[in-house]
Amino acid sequence: LTAADVPDITESVRLLTAELGATPLIGFAGAPFTLASYLVEGGPSKNHEHTKALMHGDPALWHDLCAQLAQISGAFLRVQAQAGASVVQLFDSWVGHLSRADYTTYVAEHSARALGAVADLDIPRIHFGVGTGELLPLMGAAGAEVVGVDYRVSLTDAVARLGGEYAVQGNLDPALLFAPWEALERRVREIVAEGQAAPGHIFNLGHGVLPDTDPDVLTRVVDLVHEISAR
Repeated sequence: LTAADVPDITESVRLLTAELGATPLIGFAGAPFTLASYLVEGGPSKNHEHTKALMHGDPALWHDLCAQLAQISGAFLRVQAQAGASVVQLFDSWVGHLSRADYTTYVAEHSARALGAVADLDIPRIHFGVGTGELLPLMGAAGAEVVGVDYRVSLTDAVARLGGEYAVQGNLDPALLFAPWEALERRVREIVAEGQAAPGHIFNLGHGVLPDTDPDVLTRVVDLVHEISAR
């Protein structure tokens, strides 16, 4: 997979970066485990029973599948970086369903390969997952400068688990965007304060924006973070 294979991705990133100017654009790719789970399950899954059955029942096939997906994910990251993205993120939505042992045995090498595809480009790499409190150090070690932390783990605990070796991204609970502003503002300030203990902190939601979220609330949160950071 090269830029010639996905000209729409290259063109989109170039157009966006030109429009954004000094505002950085984050490139994105799904991680091998999550992509494999979608393929094996045929869509989202609560238990990932078919994925885990394949992973343990036919490890050779599992690793062959993930190796192919890692190559594709890495290529997507690389294409976006070369087109002008300032940062890239490998997003592992479902990997929090695994134990540390399973992550180490069946996932880590493939995520590392995907992240390694941009290792020579001197671009920051974010590694994010959902429900991955027990996996944070392993996700950092896979080849990231920034480890995403979802809302289930405080940034204080995440920084301690990561040993202060990585910047962190996160981690406002997206449901709190529906709370009264006073409560939301208090939580935003707490998260920014917690993030100061890390080598770096990118304020973000602990997962995606819920469909019914008021965009004006997001704007207020961004303005507040900028205001606090400016101090």
